[in-house]
Amino acid sequence: MNDSTRPLEEGIVRDFAEDTGNLSYGRYLRLDRILDAQQPRSRPEHHDEMLFIIQHQTSELWLKLVLHELRTAAEDMAADDLGLALKRLARVKHIQRTLIEQWSVLATLTPTEYVQFRGALGTSSGFQSYQYRAVEFVLGNKDAAMLEMFTDDAHAHGMLSEALHAPSLYDQFLRLLARRGFAVPADLLERDVTLAHTFHPGLVPVLAEAYADTEHHWDVYEACEQLVDIEENFQLWRFRHLKTVERTIGTRSGTGGSSGRDFLRRALELTFFPELYAVRTAL
Repeated sequence: MNDSTRPLEEGIVRDFAEDTGNLSYGRYLRLDRILDAQQPRSRPEHHDEMLFIIQHQTSELWLKLVLHELRTAAEDMAADDLGLALKRLARVKHIQRTLIEQWSVLATLTPTEYVQFRGALGTSSGFQSYQYRAVEFVLGNKDAAMLEMFTDDAHAHGMLSEALHAPSLYDQFLRLLARRGFAVPADLLERDVTLAHTFHPGLVPVLAEAYADTEHHWDVYEACEQLVDIEENFQLWRFRHLKTVERTIGTRSGTGGSSGRDFLRRALELTFFPELYAVRTAL
């Protein structure tokens, strides 16, 4: 027998005919749909468009999981289960690292290669990713005007509308702190959750209390640091996006009408949890 072969063990299932009731790997994962979803539009079809499509489709799958974990973490906080929320946030950080590293794959696409199929994108743009917008909403960076972009897509519009009207992850964290006896300003607890969170100086001394006594507030302190990690990873993702765009299209406008590089650069100024950075100066 050739030593490089590995015979199948007798117990391995081989028959996946429908009448057997056996579920195959491909059917469980719906691979027929997933692997048929890459449909390049360039004519003649350009080799590198497949890379571009798969890069963005896999990013959307990871964003779906990020949303799943962040929403559930917010529910855990609402139920006062901070420990379980921390477990989910730790998973989000690992997903973010994968998303950040994915830019290195797309960065292998040279300007000469990209320009040969860029026209096939038409007016489509990553700016229109409703899952990305939903992640920002769940983290607290809300903007009702974004919904206008998705009036033609009932699913996307519904997802964003739900995220817009729900308390953000940060809202739920602050409510949990209040239930634990921290003096969270009342206007933060009663605020209009459809608006983006903005810096509140009255929250800084509240957070400083947790940072100053980690022995008694360790899980709260850990949650604060997990949120900072998530924001930092988000900024690293934005930065890698910016640099990939710069090396691929330079200062050209985005396909969806944005200013491209300059638009992405301005996004680096956005913050989700400003008090968690301000507390470091206050300690």
